Amino acid sequence: RNRLWKYELQRFVDETQIAVTVCHFPPGTSKWNKIEHRMFSHISKNWRGRPLTSHEVMVNLIANTTTESGLKIQAALDSNEYLTGITFSDREMKTLSLEKNDFHGEWNYSIYPTKNR
Repeated sequence: RNRLWKYELQRFVDETQIAVTVCHFPPGTSKWNKIEHRMFSHISKNWRGRPLTSHEVMVNLIANTTTESGLKIQAALDSNEYLTGITFSDREMKTLSLEKNDFHGEWNYSIYPTKNR
């Protein structure tokens, strides 16, 4: 998926002619994500004790989560089918106009428009 993400991002950059810089959080740092703390705890409380019998039930429970302080969550089921098993060779990856950042280039990089597309 990492390769597919970078490939599709290159397509977006080439289409828009706008360079994109990506900075991923390193593994294990989601515990510092404010959204997870502010939202997921309320979702969990809302569906506590209810059987999650279908996607529709889950989406409705998530979408009906609110708090007294005004949190309202929007949720929708994405029922599109997506291809699986898409692979990109090392040779194809070398065609990307990708520049790794000096600080943790595996997580931080920029993708630039290619000149010949």
